[in-house]
Amino acid sequence: MRHKGLRRFATVSALCWVAQVGLMNTALAAELTAQGYDRHVELHWPELAKDGTEYTLMVKQGNGDWQERVSVSDSTAIDFTGDLGRNLSLTYKLVNAESGDSLGQVDVSTRDFSDEELLDMVQRYTFRYFWDFADPKSGWARERSPNPKDGDIITSGGTGFGIASVITGAERGWITREQAVDRMLKLTKSLREFERFHGMWAHWYNAQSQDVFHFSKYDDGGDTVESAFMAQGLLTARQYFEGDNAKETQLRKEITELWEAMEWDWYTQGEDVVYWHWSKNHGWKMNHPIKGYNEALIVYVLAASSPTHGTSDAPYHKGWAGWNVSTFRNFEDYYGMALPLGNKEHKGGPLFFAHYSFMGLDPRGLQDRYANYWQQNVRHTLINRAYCLDNPFGWEGYGEDFWGLTAGDKVPEGYTAHAPGFQRDHGTITPTAALSSMPYTPDESMKVLKNLYYNHGKTLFGKMGFYDGVNLSVSDNPQEQVRKTYLAIDQGPIVGMIENYRSGLLWEFFMRDPDVQKGLKKLGFERRKHAE
Repeated sequence: MRHKGLRRFATVSALCWVAQVGLMNTALAAELTAQGYDRHVELHWPELAKDGTEYTLMVKQGNGDWQERVSVSDSTAIDFTGDLGRNLSLTYKLVNAESGDSLGQVDVSTRDFSDEELLDMVQRYTFRYFWDFADPKSGWARERSPNPKDGDIITSGGTGFGIASVITGAERGWITREQAVDRMLKLTKSLREFERFHGMWAHWYNAQSQDVFHFSKYDDGGDTVESAFMAQGLLTARQYFEGDNAKETQLRKEITELWEAMEWDWYTQGEDVVYWHWSKNHGWKMNHPIKGYNEALIVYVLAASSPTHGTSDAPYHKGWAGWNVSTFRNFEDYYGMALPLGNKEHKGGPLFFAHYSFMGLDPRGLQDRYANYWQQNVRHTLINRAYCLDNPFGWEGYGEDFWGLTAGDKVPEGYTAHAPGFQRDHGTITPTAALSSMPYTPDESMKVLKNLYYNHGKTLFGKMGFYDGVNLSVSDNPQEQVRKTYLAIDQGPIVGMIENYRSGLLWEFFMRDPDVQKGLKKLGFERRKHAE
């Protein structure tokens, strides 16, 4: 566990490192700026009027000829430069496409990145989803981008993951600690003001009205799973923002009040199980007890951890893990690996089972009577990968550098929880699957990251990192192979789980929480020496 002084030193070092890696390539010519990376350049011209004007970016190397690269009606653009070579020295020119007038030039260079630099780049781009794209009024994460169907919807679970991103951003110096605290105070204010249901938040709210927005017909009330993801982020923040100044003290106080108002015991209905939903309009009509191994382990950990509305250990052992629950125990052999827990039909299920509850809950050495959770998550990931390599349905591209089935948008349309098996495998690889598995399969996941960036980045990598899905079987046209959307619940684990791989940051602070420690002990969890 790091000493506080070492953490501050790491933050300063991260600030210096970022300046050396990225900002050294930033230059100014008129209103045009550019930053070079490994295989792409990002350009901005924010001072120009944003009136729908069409702009063209031209590039040349040395004394060579100008080439047209990108045309956009925006104030920013990303140009993937792999076709021009590596370690380039480039000059860009911004041109008004209608008049032909040159609006400025800028020099910029690209260079080969180390693996660590690539990870930092992916994290920092993805962080923008939760910092730049967050709802400015509440600080909540938007559900997706774009979202033309439902309007401006903000999401509780995704916001919990966003808290992990804000903590990561503060630690790595992408934002200041004070900026992070201010954002968190805005968030805790809205968390108090939004309608709650026995202390739980709804899955979705409308950003403008701040009213509950129904997730489905009867799902317009408290959601214990999404609220657990929110609480996981809040408790991590309660430990991370440990300063004795007025703002951090106030933040911890407000988090504690929100946490202690969550009525986990009420959501059992007096039974030995926790229920997922309750609505003031429809009551318990959803009738969804949380059973079997899935993304909701954190619900039972937090329910047992609550100092005010805690449950006994019975809902965990008799409800979640009961002997009559067919989707809990597994121990089938897949590709030479026995999987302790999870759905048998889909070989453990989608990979977000190994991500969402483990943004803060540290699986290293974590064990109870049912599983060693590091072993569970590593094997689940390797089985998912092995299935993609096996590729029983012959999808294009599946292989060592193109694997990962988890919940996300389908290509070309739709949404599903992608997983092994006929019903769940549609040929779409979701980048968050392998990237968020970085702690469990670092070498294998890095191969996917490099393939997605180097070979598909031109269409797959945007202003907030990798888009949500890619399917090479739907078309020979790269533009049609990518679903150019972003989802909060996919973006968040990329930042948080990569950070847990790099530093263990979020794991360290969540597991430090005294309430969490008591809850884990109540349920019979042990922390043993971790051997990767």
